[in-house]
Amino acid sequence: MTTLFTATVLGSPRIGRNRELKKVVEAYWAGRADAAALAAVGADLRRQTWTDLRDAGLDSIPVNTFSYYDQVLDTAVLLGALPDRVAGIDDDLDRYFAAARGTDSVTPLEMTKWFDTNYHYLVPEITPSTSFALDASKVLGELGEALELGIAARPVIVGPVTFLLLSKAVGSEAPLLDRIDELVPLYADLLTQLHDAGAEWVQIDEPALVADRTPEEIATAKRVYDQLSAVETRPAILLASYFGSLGDALPAIASTGVEGIAVDLVAGSDTLAAVPELTRKHVVAGVVDGRNIWRTDLENALTTLGTLLGSTGSLAVSTSCSLLHVPYTLQAEKNVDKALRSWLAFGTEKVREVVTLATALTEGRETVDEEFALARAAASTRTTDPRLRDNAIRARLETILASDPGRSPADQRRPAQAALELPLLPTTTIGSYPQTTAIRVARAALRKGEIDDAEYLIRMRAEIADVVALQEELGLDVLVHGEPERNDMVQYFAEQLDGFFATENGWVQSYGSRCVRPPILYGDVRRPNPMTVSWITYAQSLTQRPVKGMLTGPVTILAWSFVRDDQPLADSANQVALAIRDETVDLQGAGIRIVQVDEPALRELLPLRAAEQTAYLDWSVGAFRLATSGVADSTQIHTHLCYSEFGEVIDAIANLDADVTSIEAARSHMEVLGDLNAVGFDLGVGPGVYDIHSPRVPSVEEIAASLKEALEAVPAERLWVNPDCGLKTRSPVEVEASLRNLVDAAKLVRAGL
Repeated sequence: MTTLFTATVLGSPRIGRNRELKKVVEAYWAGRADAAALAAVGADLRRQTWTDLRDAGLDSIPVNTFSYYDQVLDTAVLLGALPDRVAGIDDDLDRYFAAARGTDSVTPLEMTKWFDTNYHYLVPEITPSTSFALDASKVLGELGEALELGIAARPVIVGPVTFLLLSKAVGSEAPLLDRIDELVPLYADLLTQLHDAGAEWVQIDEPALVADRTPEEIATAKRVYDQLSAVETRPAILLASYFGSLGDALPAIASTGVEGIAVDLVAGSDTLAAVPELTRKHVVAGVVDGRNIWRTDLENALTTLGTLLGSTGSLAVSTSCSLLHVPYTLQAEKNVDKALRSWLAFGTEKVREVVTLATALTEGRETVDEEFALARAAASTRTTDPRLRDNAIRARLETILASDPGRSPADQRRPAQAALELPLLPTTTIGSYPQTTAIRVARAALRKGEIDDAEYLIRMRAEIADVVALQEELGLDVLVHGEPERNDMVQYFAEQLDGFFATENGWVQSYGSRCVRPPILYGDVRRPNPMTVSWITYAQSLTQRPVKGMLTGPVTILAWSFVRDDQPLADSANQVALAIRDETVDLQGAGIRIVQVDEPALRELLPLRAAEQTAYLDWSVGAFRLATSGVADSTQIHTHLCYSEFGEVIDAIANLDADVTSIEAARSHMEVLGDLNAVGFDLGVGPGVYDIHSPRVPSVEEIAASLKEALEAVPAERLWVNPDCGLKTRSPVEVEASLRNLVDAAKLVRAGL
């Protein structure tokens, strides 16, 4: 008989409390660490994660959630679905990283957002010649490690339906889900192997089922799990969904023979009582938010769990999704004020909440009454804290919104911006330049008190001067200051806005080895002082060429922060937009003629269900237009978008009404330009002509070919030339070589017009 569990999480962070994985992976890429060192750090991190979860009181622990880069890439390896172009690389690890990052001769897989989160996954490419084949060595190896430690291990794998729905068809127009029957035997084989290796449960993640799915897709999912649950020798199956409601997919999945279903009761609103088949299932209730950092209302969560007892065969408590999306522990934060600390729960604290709720459910509320009392007290202080409501900001915002802020039509703005005197195919970069060792040393010295603000300013100005001189020497047309003073494009602004708290150690993984510290938006937003003006005007003083002011847009600041959950997102977006609006006005007043307001996360926050998308796009576009509505027609507004599938928001991109939109296009081979043309987009556009997330330096010929491809869709009068994204993660040598080739390619193509 299968052992039932009561308390679990759907996944764990893997970078290490001190970003140990990031450091060793980057050392491996740089040749400073070998594969053995990489493996040793990975094994230590897995062991620490599993034992911490066991010691905290979980009785079912997810394994195979560790990854050197990305869990979807791991699934491609599991199923033998890496692209043919990496097949000639003999070493398994180097082949894996080549697919993720590319090499001098190999382009990487595309990267895009994992549903509506800020995590990026690598998009598998499935061609007609892709021959799927099972390689279960990773999941079996990690299961074996856990069992040797006495861990109640539950292997986690991405399900076949989600894998195909998130992959990209190359060389065929047929829906990839048509190939599901090629994968089912591999998953059946995997289930048997996991059973034989000692797994009692297996978690199969199917988050794609919480998005809008056709009746045919739902029927396919039901057929798949009818077949997998019929496998004679296998572990019990926990089908896990997260990031929303299963909707019509819930009764279909519940009618199959899977033993368990995990449902997200934070982002989702499924009515479990309406699905009678659940009375024969082990339901894993995600009542602790795995994506945000607010303390759980234990009273409400326990009430929710109580209502489920009669609707389920058995019940377990869980996080709503993997804890990959939150920092490890609040214990690492030393400078949080008492009130704010009481409102928060990071990964460790969320695990304790899960255990508390499971204990209350199984042993009685009185056994954990102290935890409930602490939660009540925190909720009470949060409702009365004066930082959560700034009446002056709210009144000013209401007045501006009532005036229907906006800019003049584009055809009136163009003549006013002609004074910039830019050539055809103007060249520029997106904003950031490499964060050099000297920059990091200076920032650390300032933080430790080893240098003062005056010395820090001198060092950062020296970095700006070097970047400006480099751009002039290369021949770029529109310059940037390089952002040496910015640790992160969102955190930098959050540190200067009232209503935000910036953590010291709240790291989460964005992609691969890239980690970020999302700020915490807890109160009303106010800009006490200008945030960028002195840096940008200093850069402009060094050159006669225009220097762009660089700002992060309101939607992206929200998307890449942990946001307050006590008011609508639209209200928070408008407060941030008002602060950015004031900054654009100050930049213009200081003589800056081009201002870029980046919104790379516009697509990221798009709700997964179509019924909710129009409202989101209305307020997100409105927030951007509010942020850019205070400047004159002569000030050219740019925006930047990257690493998302843009088709679903293409109208919104056009409605931003930015004078120039730079957009990721290199990995997707300019596909977005056709979408823009289809909606009548007639403003400036800079499709990225090379991929900055790969270390390879593109040749002049390669960039020129991308430009010529772009010119087939965009007239030269509207086309800009730029990389895909900011350059902070690349080395100075790579950047200089790539940009030199970019400028030469632009000159070559310009000469042929």
